[in-house]
Amino acid sequence: MPESVQSLDTISVSSDASYDSDEEDRLAEQEWQESLQQLQQLVTIVLLPYLGKFLGRRWSHWAYARYVRLGLGKSFFLGEKRL
Repeated sequence: MPESVQSLDTISVSSDASYDSDEEDRLAEQEWQESLQQLQQLVTIVLLPYLGKFLGRRWSHWAYARYVRLGLGKSFFLGEKRL
């Protein structure tokens, strides 16, 4: 009879250990998801506007230089004729 009580104690201890491990895994996964969400917000709120600003200015300088060189006609939109 004492052996069965002891075996029940070891089962409850091992189940508590697995429960703690499962809880730690769940918390680690939750922290990982929060970190990914913060990175996504950083990219969306900070980096994309600066990238858009940079590319927009670059394109506008290119378009203005092309307009000055070719004027606003067919060659501006379709390209220069090659000889």
